[in-house]
Amino acid sequence: MMPMTRRQALALAAVGAAASAVKPASGAKPLGQITVGVHISLAPIWMDPAQTSGIITPYMLLYALHDAMVKDMPGRPQAPCLAESWSVAEDGLAYDFVLREGVLFHNGEPVTAEDVKFSFERYHGASHTLMKERIAAVEVVDPLHINFRLKRPWPDFLTFYAGATGAGWIVPRKYVEKVGDDGFRKAPVGAGPYRFVSFNAGVELVLEAFEQYWRKPPAVKRVVLKVVPDEATRLAALKVGEVDIAYSIRGELAEQLRRIPGLTLKPVVLQGTQWLYFPEQWDPNSPWHDVRVRRAANLALDRGTINEALTLGYSRITGSLFRDIFEFYWAPPPPVYDPAQARKLLSEA
Repeated sequence: MMPMTRRQALALAAVGAAASAVKPASGAKPLGQITVGVHISLAPIWMDPAQTSGIITPYMLLYALHDAMVKDMPGRPQAPCLAESWSVAEDGLAYDFVLREGVLFHNGEPVTAEDVKFSFERYHGASHTLMKERIAAVEVVDPLHINFRLKRPWPDFLTFYAGATGAGWIVPRKYVEKVGDDGFRKAPVGAGPYRFVSFNAGVELVLEAFEQYWRKPPAVKRVVLKVVPDEATRLAALKVGEVDIAYSIRGELAEQLRRIPGLTLKPVVLQGTQWLYFPEQWDPNSPWHDVRVRRAANLALDRGTINEALTLGYSRITGSLFRDIFEFYWAPPPPVYDPAQARKLLSEA
């Protein structure tokens, strides 16, 4: 899969449900608690940016616990974060970053260029080989200034560093060296809006607001991510107020939710596509080798009805495994549902 697709590969849900959240007045201290019914079991490895895999799920924890040099923010891809600015050499062989002054990790240590260099060199998640084989050196100029030198021009450097991998998410060098990788995953320390409190595998992750967060203190003091893999159980937890937010409430359960006073159903369009692929098509002895059979299967799919039944019509039917957010996207003709033509093609085949 292509790098941008890796990060977008896991379509977690098309429909979510949310109740009202505590929101203090501007400038006030964080208040209250929000409990999220998480649809998957949380993995400790997701709390370590160095282990970032090729799926989008770990980012729900990275955005809470950690911060990156540059990352996607609402309305602004590749927004400056720990790096307040950067520049690219005219020959494309160097990227120079200036760190934001006064940023702290959760343990009170300042974020420095040494931490940036350490985090990059420690990274061994998705696409780490691809990245590191293109980097000639990472040079600390001073505590708030770092330079990445490339072996050859690579226009996609920032795409990988700031989005498609976890290499640009920064951890405290001294703390990691003190506790080791296993110790870090048991009690991670980051520079994000929330600090780690506790983790009970298969049960819940508890986070608390980090009031010294450089951007602004979070509005909600405590966030509890409660593991509830079963969809019906998540809805039941919403009904009784055990959780405030739950994702992936679909089909008949979503219809039920719409009728429950105090709960609101919201569409959540995620950056993932789903499609059918038939690897047997390359086998001359397989029925799928005949293009007429594949076309028949395509014509037999009633995408509109599937969309209405599963996600109440909120999903976007693209007709392609690519999304229209990609540069140079070509919009294919809308997919057609024609069971009569499907049967005709099968008969011919």
